[in-house]
Amino acid sequence: MTSIHFIVFLPLLAAIIGGLGNRALGNTVVKVLTTGALFIAGALSWPIFFSFLRGTAEPSVVPVLHWVQSGSLSFDWALRVDALTAVMLVVVTTVSALVHLYSWGYMEEDPDQPRFFAYLSLFTFAMLMLVTADNLVQMFFGWEGVGLASYLLIGFWFRKPSASAAAIKAFVVNRVGDLGFMLGIFGVFLVFNTVSIPEILVRAPAMAGSTIHFLGSTWDTMTILCVLLFIGAMGKSAQLGLHTWLPDAMEGPTPVSALIHAATMVTAGVFMVCRLSPLFAVSPDAMAVVTYVGAATLFFAATIGTTQWDIKRVIAYSTCSQLGYMFVAAGVGAPGAAIFHLFTHAFFKALLFLGAGSVIHAMHHEQDMRFYGGLRKQIPLTFWAMMAGTLAITGVGIVDVFGFAGFYSKDSILEVAYGAHSASGSMGFWLGITAALLTSFYSWRLMFLTFYGKPRWAGSEHIQHAVHHDQHGHARHDDGTAGYHPHESPLTMLIPLGVLSLGAVFAGFVFHHEFISAGDGAFWRGSVAFSEELIHHMHGVPLWVKWAPFAVMATGFAGAWYAYIRNPGLPAKFAGAIRPVYTFVYNKWYFDELYDRIFVRPSFWMGRQFWQRGDVGLIDRFGPNGSAWAVLIGSRVAGKLQTGYLYSYALVMLLGLTAAISWVFWQAVH
Repeated sequence: MTSIHFIVFLPLLAAIIGGLGNRALGNTVVKVLTTGALFIAGALSWPIFFSFLRGTAEPSVVPVLHWVQSGSLSFDWALRVDALTAVMLVVVTTVSALVHLYSWGYMEEDPDQPRFFAYLSLFTFAMLMLVTADNLVQMFFGWEGVGLASYLLIGFWFRKPSASAAAIKAFVVNRVGDLGFMLGIFGVFLVFNTVSIPEILVRAPAMAGSTIHFLGSTWDTMTILCVLLFIGAMGKSAQLGLHTWLPDAMEGPTPVSALIHAATMVTAGVFMVCRLSPLFAVSPDAMAVVTYVGAATLFFAATIGTTQWDIKRVIAYSTCSQLGYMFVAAGVGAPGAAIFHLFTHAFFKALLFLGAGSVIHAMHHEQDMRFYGGLRKQIPLTFWAMMAGTLAITGVGIVDVFGFAGFYSKDSILEVAYGAHSASGSMGFWLGITAALLTSFYSWRLMFLTFYGKPRWAGSEHIQHAVHHDQHGHARHDDGTAGYHPHESPLTMLIPLGVLSLGAVFAGFVFHHEFISAGDGAFWRGSVAFSEELIHHMHGVPLWVKWAPFAVMATGFAGAWYAYIRNPGLPAKFAGAIRPVYTFVYNKWYFDELYDRIFVRPSFWMGRQFWQRGDVGLIDRFGPNGSAWAVLIGSRVAGKLQTGYLYSYALVMLLGLTAAISWVFWQAVH
């Protein structure tokens, strides 16, 4: 067996043993087993990544077994290893390993820890299957696997109605996107007569200009195939229209949020589009669709992030927005820049989510930032970790000197969008700049509300309830604030924060040359489409384009500082002055309400009709209920005939004999 076999199958083995063993093995054994498997997988992934980084490795395919042979459809279960796979391996295994370790402290009091850790490992295995897929069916297997695991993890606290509802919502919305993905796979097989990804990408350029008959009309073949595939990506990566499941996914435990948002499910769509980038490159119209949807998503989600009070929801909408940046890069023809942002984003987004979990842990599971304040002195290590994540996501840095992770990856997307010199690229650039301003504002708003100002803990019913029942009997201060002091998280939670902080600070600076090099794209050769011309355009943009992200970042910081530190009463006044706009944005552009009226209520109405009129009123009435009624009436009639008296039976016999003789004479006469 090779190292790639261990990387992929160790999490599966750990999930099976931990899940089946469950309480019989005990919490500690399952946690050691699953966490150890992920750390081993992570340790094996980094050498593969560095070998491609140094240019000493070549793309390869490692067979596992022959899988399907059905007519002309034939494919193996094989593990593809190239530069793109190597990047995803280190992202998935590293973040998952740290999330496993973090969960030791965060889930310490949960009675179902073995089930939780088994689900985490299963989630990781499904994502590893997806990123190592050598054919579309294998990719779809991993695709559905992460969907299943997300359902299990989002609804982990299944006794909580909101968690169960969020899990169902994520599952249903993703099925909508998956329908597009399935149709895309069917179409690809119809056109190319294969599901092998390398064969499809080699033969794709020859299909330029061809047409296909679909839904009663004639379409450009590559456009319709790529758009269908992209619909699948929209569902998994929560793009505008199929994004509604992502904020509700916060109902799961915080480590789940970090894993979904940083390394697994939401990055699957970006990975798929980049893996098939040579296919998308054949259709400029499909590329434009990807760019426009990504641009609309990054702006839409950033506006909502400025109004939310739940600390996890702010970060969730931040994820949605950052995914939009990745699709803009992929849409303008720079998948390398998209994957670079995916790579850096994994570090600082996991850091922000796990940091938020540390805050929530310290505040007795209170998630409303209006009841935080002044926490930087109470939980200093968490504060500095969150500070590193905020500096990374807002893109703090100085051109040609040094910057945090997001400074290199997000700015490269804005530059490549501008350098594309297309209508979709221009839209991506300007909406991206606007979203960068909003990102800076809501990120620093989160920091100021959480860690600065006066403590507002006394206003939280959750914290007060916890303090009133504090076994240590803390006293109350004269100002009404509970004597409870938020405490720093345990070491198992702080170590992952420290490791991820290093990634948030240095990942962009260390790796930006390899990911978005102006050279010949040696790192990406054989894995994604690489346009040397576009990269040169990116490096040749005007100086104001390079400095614009820094300017809007500083503006967002200044605005948040003035509104939440210098003049705390300003946000409420401003919201009141633009009440209709604020209400619209605060209610998430009313997408949930719109979908409720258009899809949910009609579906429930239709379900009730089929249930009450079709099932109960027709099938049950004339089926099992009707048969039971007929038997009941028949038994009652028969029961009346069974009197038990001899003369009654003699009368019946006489009547029967008379009827028989009468019938014989009737037949004889006629």
